[in-house]
Amino acid sequence: MTTQADTHTVTDPVTRTARPIPPDVLDELRSTDDAGRPAVPLTDEEGGAPLRCCLRRSEPGELIALVSYAPLRRWAAATGADPGAYDEQGPVFVHARACRGPVGESLPFTGSRRTVRRYSAAGRILGGRLVEDPDGFDAAFAEAFGDPEVALVHVRAVEYGCFLYEVRRS
Repeated sequence: MTTQADTHTVTDPVTRTARPIPPDVLDELRSTDDAGRPAVPLTDEEGGAPLRCCLRRSEPGELIALVSYAPLRRWAAATGADPGAYDEQGPVFVHARACRGPVGESLPFTGSRRTVRRYSAAGRILGGRLVEDPDGFDAAFAEAFGDPEVALVHVRAVEYGCFLYEVRRS
């Protein structure tokens, strides 16, 4: 297993592949986000923003946008689930224009404490796990997908609760 500063290569990409925000959804968010606001492009002077379109950190000088995204709502609309009160939206950084998407088979943004939040096929939260170091993701995903009721998980930042990416049962 290879660990880098912000990337953790997994040994089982079938059930543990990070899913960025899909390109068609990104096109919508770059126009009008899930809160109904227009996206406002900005130049990231410092770099380091976690981009949910290509699952890497921004470089200084890149044109990005901070948009509101409702990942569970969009998944539920596609699957017929009803997340009820678990439907939420929050801020995510994306490139302001289309990008080539993620490169490689890895889990990004693992260099900090993360929450692996589990959801049922009905869109209900089934629990979660705090992951405090990159080596803890294997156990968190094994636990999550060891439960047959788990349909997908969200990996989220602990500090702000922001959605980082989704992993689905394959």
